[in-house]
Amino acid sequence: MPRPSLALLAPAFALAFAAAPAWAQQIRRCTGPDGEAVFTDRRCEELGGVDRRPPAADAARAPRGGCARTLEALTGEIATAFDGRDPNRLAAVYHWAGMSGSAAYAIMERLDALVRRPLVAIVPVLPAAPEPPPGEWRTLGGAGGDADTDLDPDTGLEEPHPPARAAAPVALRLEQTLGDGVTPSRTVFALRRHFGCWWVRF
Repeated sequence: MPRPSLALLAPAFALAFAAAPAWAQQIRRCTGPDGEAVFTDRRCEELGGVDRRPPAADAARAPRGGCARTLEALTGEIATAFDGRDPNRLAAVYHWAGMSGSAAYAIMERLDALVRRPLVAIVPVLPAAPEPPPGEWRTLGGAGGDADTDLDPDTGLEEPHPPARAAAPVALRLEQTLGDGVTPSRTVFALRRHFGCWWVRF
């Protein structure tokens, strides 16, 4: 199945989440003869398409609620994009805000190259663990001074502290192989939260 031209797609995604200049308001979203979305500044009829994708097709491709509102939903969208080797679906969860047109072209080419490689795993990347605080001097009861309030009065042992809250991922690492199916390849997407939705960005 032929894919929409990258030259038509990239500016549209950049415009979707950034303040668009006046000329960008003429960008049209068309449905090509194969049912794929095409973004262009030309009339859809000139490309052999119609003005928009049928609603049923949109519902099947778009994340529930219009965007990925949880990290699980975002990961699922990324996995689906790789399963279908669909750069457009991967681009739909990319954070294009504030990006120039030339940068968007380059990013779209990277996304297209990524989905062509086999995906092995999507691994959450956690923030680096903070340095532990320096130890405190403690005074035991009976040795002069007040007893340490962190000690259990029955056992004389230090009371356990509540477990630390699990850190949220700050990025997603894509584990892939190159065309030979053996050589490993890794790509890290930073995570962005914007308007209540999760997005990825290089």
